[in-house]
Amino acid sequence: MRTLNTNQELEAYLRLNNAGYAEWLAAIAQLLACPLAECRLPRPQAVVGSLSVLTVDAGIVCVLDVAQDMELHGCLVSQTLLVNAIQGHSEITLQAGSRLSTFPLAMVPAGQTFTLRAVEGSRLVLVYPVNEAVPAWPQPGLEVALAGHIHRFLMRSNYFQDHLDASNETQALFDRLERQLVSGQVDLPEELPVLDRRLVRVIEKIRGEREWEFDLQDLAHHCGASERNLYYLMKRETGMTPYRFYQRCRLVRVRRRLVDCQCDVPHISWYAADEGFSHLGRFAALYREHFGELPSETVQWRRRLQEQPVVETARRAMI
Repeated sequence: MRTLNTNQELEAYLRLNNAGYAEWLAAIAQLLACPLAECRLPRPQAVVGSLSVLTVDAGIVCVLDVAQDMELHGCLVSQTLLVNAIQGHSEITLQAGSRLSTFPLAMVPAGQTFTLRAVEGSRLVLVYPVNEAVPAWPQPGLEVALAGHIHRFLMRSNYFQDHLDASNETQALFDRLERQLVSGQVDLPEELPVLDRRLVRVIEKIRGEREWEFDLQDLAHHCGASERNLYYLMKRETGMTPYRFYQRCRLVRVRRRLVDCQCDVPHISWYAADEGFSHLGRFAALYREHFGELPSETVQWRRRLQEQPVVETARRAMI
């Protein structure tokens, strides 16, 4: 059975791709608002991983893709941190020596210094900060319930309408997690419906065929539905029309190129034109509508990160 998830969690909010040691360390320190004592890697000069972040007033939801075995030491959080492993193996060790499994979920109490270990190929979700305290004796299954809310959010993240929709859903996630911790009761969220197989074919075509230009008739023929049925089916099950999803996928591809850009002057107009956006002003407005920032701000985020003192310190340490 196919579910709504397609294993591309928060791809619309990619911040670092193929990140090196120094900027990886700086990004996590910045996101958790804490200095990191050390990051141990078997291959310090190689790619460490990729990182996506969605930020709202309540905090951040961050997805880490780990490209090699990693140990983060000396992390100190001022409020509760939730760490959920959705792929691979990882664990957290608190300063007192307690070990927490990140599957289904680890709850790191406020004021705790901890070490995070993750093997190559792991994918982790960090939710921080959560304002409620971790119960000393949580109800059996509470971690499963908290992880369930996070998974439901990630499944929906592929079909956010725009940045406003993404922000509202993220704020709602924080509210649900805090209510769950306050009550201490196990409240499993409802599962999202299985995605219709015709929609699976549509989504795979739009995502996988970069050169394909939108044609609703061709899309309907490809999935074996009428144009009218396809339109309403996709709108009902994902909240998006076929064209809106097609447009968002093109914007996400531009964002990935901007994140990867290491040139002095990013060729925003070139990247936009490659994805079929001929009017730069209209493209910039759409980009901001979907991601909450201008294309230039996406590039600047990584550049500002690279200018932080911790990055230079990490570089010297590697040398």
